[in-house]
Amino acid sequence: MNINPFVLSPAIPDKLFCDRQTEAAALVKSITNQENVVLISPRRVGKTGLIYHCFNLPVIRDNYVTVSIDILHTTSFQEFIKELGTAVFNTIAKRSEKLTKLFVTTLRSLSGSFGIDPMTYTPTFDLKLGQINMPEYTLDEIFTYLEQAEKPCVVAIDEFQQITKYPGVNIEALLRGRIQKLTNTHFIFAGSERRMMNEMFFSDKRPFFQSATLLQLDPIELNIYTDFAVQQFRTAGKDIEPEAIEWAYNIFDGVTMYIHKLLHDTFADTQSGATCTIAEMQQSAEQLLQQNAKRVQELLAYVTEQQKEVLYAIAADRYVQRITSADFVKRHHLKSASAVQSAVKRLLDLDIITEQHKSFSVSDPLLRIWINR
Repeated sequence: MNINPFVLSPAIPDKLFCDRQTEAAALVKSITNQENVVLISPRRVGKTGLIYHCFNLPVIRDNYVTVSIDILHTTSFQEFIKELGTAVFNTIAKRSEKLTKLFVTTLRSLSGSFGIDPMTYTPTFDLKLGQINMPEYTLDEIFTYLEQAEKPCVVAIDEFQQITKYPGVNIEALLRGRIQKLTNTHFIFAGSERRMMNEMFFSDKRPFFQSATLLQLDPIELNIYTDFAVQQFRTAGKDIEPEAIEWAYNIFDGVTMYIHKLLHDTFADTQSGATCTIAEMQQSAEQLLQQNAKRVQELLAYVTEQQKEVLYAIAADRYVQRITSADFVKRHHLKSASAVQSAVKRLLDLDIITEQHKSFSVSDPLLRIWINR
């Protein structure tokens, strides 16, 4: 049986991991030099996969304790604590009876969350949001536990910009004040909202200013992706037209998740001895578009008519540099430059569009393609 080499989960086997040698070396160097890292990339380009890949390298796996959480879905500090506490228990405390006992004795504020599995007689940790009455105190307990680990700890927090949306206390200042005191624990702050992440870490008015080493993650170059894909097809006794890969790469702006999904599907559909063509790649892209149509429609439900007009104009031009220029406003029959400016601000806040090098574009290429249809 041929194993599909285009793995869709972030945990990709090393032999099927495409490139990222420079970025992996930089991340490993920062970890082994006890640095905090801010990892910024567009969404779906592969930052989570890179973190998993580096965590699985012998130099990290054998010498560090690694914890990874994704907080995109969280809406409060309590939820953040729930994710972190659960991940630390599952990743570290379960390793041995000694570590479990230390976890139980250290996290006294969550004593009601511990129990024993009646079938296996192993400790369990069932944390409910309602049990987190003192999140700041619980956070201190979790950090105290990490500081007592026998090996250095590395905690990766994916979609870190989400903490700016929590109500209540200034979570940035709270976290920064505690993190800077840690000696056995370092962090990877990963985020896809580039504007917000840059502001958090490189504005001298924010608590995390210059507290982490920057690592930017851009799309994998076309020639590298092409060589990788062609080799995987040929290893399985199949073939693929380089033009098919180029078409997918260009229409999806080099976004790893979508290209990998198309290659995954076309690999499965290509028989041994056959060749995947552009037409088959386009058919696979059409199926992907149909599968995501409902998600896209739901996303646009939160956008006003005026904001949609600006969004559709950006999608039509693909990249827009002078977004409030008379030419852009007139050509797309928009109301005014001030109306465009107001809509752009809201679309940026929703991460529906992105700005890079003073150029605006739709954040999700699949959304752009759907709009233009």
